[in-house]
Amino acid sequence: MRTPVAASVGVLALVLSGCSSSQDGEPTAEPSASAAATSSSTGSSLPGSSAATSQPSGSAFVYRLPGTGVFPEGITADDDTFWVTSTSDGAVFRGTVGDPEVRPFLAPGENGRTGAAGLDVEDGDDSEAGVLVIAGGATGRVWVHDAETGELRATLTNGLGADATFLNDVVVGDDGEAYVTDSRSPVLWRVPPNAKGDGQLEPAVTFDGTPFVYGEGFNANGIVEVDDDALVIVQSSTGNLYRVDGGSREVTQVDLGGATLQNGDGLEYDDDTLYVVRNRDGLIARVDLSDDGRSGRVTGEIRDPSFAYPTTVAAVDDRLLVVNSQFDKRGGDPVEPFTVSAVPR
Repeated sequence: MRTPVAASVGVLALVLSGCSSSQDGEPTAEPSASAAATSSSTGSSLPGSSAATSQPSGSAFVYRLPGTGVFPEGITADDDTFWVTSTSDGAVFRGTVGDPEVRPFLAPGENGRTGAAGLDVEDGDDSEAGVLVIAGGATGRVWVHDAETGELRATLTNGLGADATFLNDVVVGDDGEAYVTDSRSPVLWRVPPNAKGDGQLEPAVTFDGTPFVYGEGFNANGIVEVDDDALVIVQSSTGNLYRVDGGSREVTQVDLGGATLQNGDGLEYDDDTLYVVRNRDGLIARVDLSDDGRSGRVTGEIRDPSFAYPTTVAAVDDRLLVVNSQFDKRGGDPVEPFTVSAVPR
């Protein structure tokens, strides 16, 4: 079964960096040096939360990404395989849970993919392989690739300039429809199932005139599908969650009992729990979401010393795979190699 993942870029990644990502060298995975660290965090009480607690992990298993200047952002997983994007040059990496090597999968700059943000994977079936749907940030493009071979199947564009669009995160629904958030333009874009060749992205929802009001900063970011084919999206700048009805496309704000999820980035939804990466805050919020996605309560936080401006998350078994983007060190001195942390849920 496909693991729904959303992935998206933090506020400091408004413009894709021009630095390159080398594909040389073989990475390794190793336990975090902080695995034995004791916690100094305390429980937190948030409006609308039910005994919300801060859970420092301190037991991360760290995967190393190949290359330099990667500044990774998106992640998605299917069974024990995961894929990670580079915002710097559009490279995509593929790893296997438990295997210490994360390898290059899609070459940087290929097919005009000069930068990549969020992505999601759709399961294949006995007759056809699954696909990766990759959001291209300020390029205004989305690429659809064979998840096994990397073959390009489709390239779609919204035709907007870099100042007007930032395609940020992706979710592939159970029906094969893919939805792409735009952090600058108040539109939710649609990728039809079995997309082939070159084409235009289709608007699925326009947020003008709805409770989802775009403002300064990053707006629509992480996205997941919940029960009844409804979609839930986080607005980074306000910390609000919004629900898009699967049938009527009505847009409503999710009732969090007064809590907000400021700096919300990537989302993951599993077993009625919504995981919200709060990038600048260096943590993942855990939200107990109602079955219909109309309300929820913040119940806790996950922290780990290995987190470094985390952006997106994918659930695999009893662990969360968390991308450490280090966006706050873009233009400075990031700690290399870049990493993905695997932490207990």
